[in-house]
Amino acid sequence: MASSMLTGAENLKLIRGISPNGLGFLGSDVHGKHFPKLGLVSWSRNYRLKTLKARCNASVSRPASQLRFIQHKKEAFWFYRFLSIVYDHIINPGHWTEDMRDDALEPADLNDRNLVVVDVGGGTGFTTLGIVKHVDAKNVTLLDQSPHQLAKAKKKEPLKDCRIIEGDAEDLPFPTDYADRYVSAGSIEYWPEPQRGIKEAYRVLKQGGKACMIGPVYPTFWLSRFFADVWMLFPKEEEYIEWFEKAGFTDVQLKRIGPKWYRGVRRHGLIMGCSVTGVKPASGDSPLQLGPKAEDVSKPTNPFVFFLRFILGALAGTYYVLVPIYMWLKDQLVPEGQPI
Repeated sequence: MASSMLTGAENLKLIRGISPNGLGFLGSDVHGKHFPKLGLVSWSRNYRLKTLKARCNASVSRPASQLRFIQHKKEAFWFYRFLSIVYDHIINPGHWTEDMRDDALEPADLNDRNLVVVDVGGGTGFTTLGIVKHVDAKNVTLLDQSPHQLAKAKKKEPLKDCRIIEGDAEDLPFPTDYADRYVSAGSIEYWPEPQRGIKEAYRVLKQGGKACMIGPVYPTFWLSRFFADVWMLFPKEEEYIEWFEKAGFTDVQLKRIGPKWYRGVRRHGLIMGCSVTGVKPASGDSPLQLGPKAEDVSKPTNPFVFFLRFILGALAGTYYVLVPIYMWLKDQLVPEGQPI
């Protein structure tokens, strides 16, 4: 419990048939190690999902179906072409530390070295390094659409026995009922169709297998909301749960994570803000039926539109490089026990 308090993490569980009082912070004023009250998502078998909006949220987020600038696959590809150069040294220390990674992977139940694991959107292999602490590297496949990110992963000694391949999270190159565990960290924000990607997670898992999705959470502070909606997808906690449920997963659980120096503050959103898990109850494909893909990467893109989206999206992303620095300075300057 003490560890959970220090990391700003809290476990949340969705139970069918029970209407919990909420998900998501109603306030962003964290006092020392005390967490704000929780606002809740109500759920029942006979009623549609109802979301209670955060009190400090003055506007509604853009729907997930409206793509942000770096949520398009081609823009994301080139974004990581440059970001891969500094990803492990500049981005991870501010948003995705080793302590956060280990905390986020704990619900995945990586409790057997012989488990077959797929790490989807694994990038430079930072999350994969956490996986191979518990699972033999020969049983782990790291997949990403960016060859530049994968080139970094291939240089890491603990990953030399992993299978490292290029691929699309929304169209995985694995047979149905293939893996014991599905892990994806810091990837969903670039998926044009997150529901399709989670449906694929269901398909590739064996019966009883578990998916673990680690990703951003939507901000409530107005300026952070603006840049989040320009840059990439920042889902709300209840959206993760809804996507998992629709795909067919059961025992869906959400665990909050965050950098220690944020002191539990979530108003600016978090690039790595939650770990969501679900269990595949039956073999075979997901019961969810979807139409054609929303984005066809084989179609040519207008160069001007591509360049404009890429530049605007990258500029918006710069804001989130500065946020953890700002929060770290506040943590250093504001005495413990006072809100930051």
